Amino acid sequence: MLEQRIQQHFIDSADLKYQAAQALGAPINAAVQALLACVTNGSKVLACGSGLSSAQALQFAMMCVAGFERERPELAAIALSADAGWAGGSAGQAFEVGALARQIRALGAAGDILLVLCVNGDEPALLEAVLAAHERDMSVIALCARDAGAMGGVMRETDVQVCVPHERAARVREVHTLILHCICDGMDTQLLGEQEML
Repeated sequence: MLEQRIQQHFIDSADLKYQAAQALGAPINAAVQALLACVTNGSKVLACGSGLSSAQALQFAMMCVAGFERERPELAAIALSADAGWAGGSAGQAFEVGALARQIRALGAAGDILLVLCVNGDEPALLEAVLAAHERDMSVIALCARDAGAMGGVMRETDVQVCVPHERAARVREVHTLILHCICDGMDTQLLGEQEML
């Protein structure tokens, strides 16, 4: 019984990826082009997420700096932290919603890009992060679920939104990981030329 359930996870994940491939191709390409323009002009990427998505933001920043599948010069990327230590204020102050926004206002500049990963587009901390990025004349790339929620309402026309057509958090995060790999491969291909896919 458990083996069937495990197999069903694989089938569901594969089905979603297959269905999403065509729909997400254009927005992922737009994300690659925006990120390339950013890093080749001397700007940087600030990546963030909440909960488990923050780990994916860290993974993306590491792949930009350390490389993806090929040797290449480092690309400027920083993963923002949602840890309580970034909240600021008096000692012992609890985590505040604006912790990510504070980092963006401190580190972000015009021409930079904010990459946001979320399953729930209504998370106040991420909405404030997007607004802080816009205050700094930064573009935003948002990876979200089918229903972008309030996130969709704060995105600008020049921003890029990649909405995974599903609502289950585990499936959405699986596709987010694949999207991040596609973005890294796309940037490497644009910078270094085609390489055979193994």
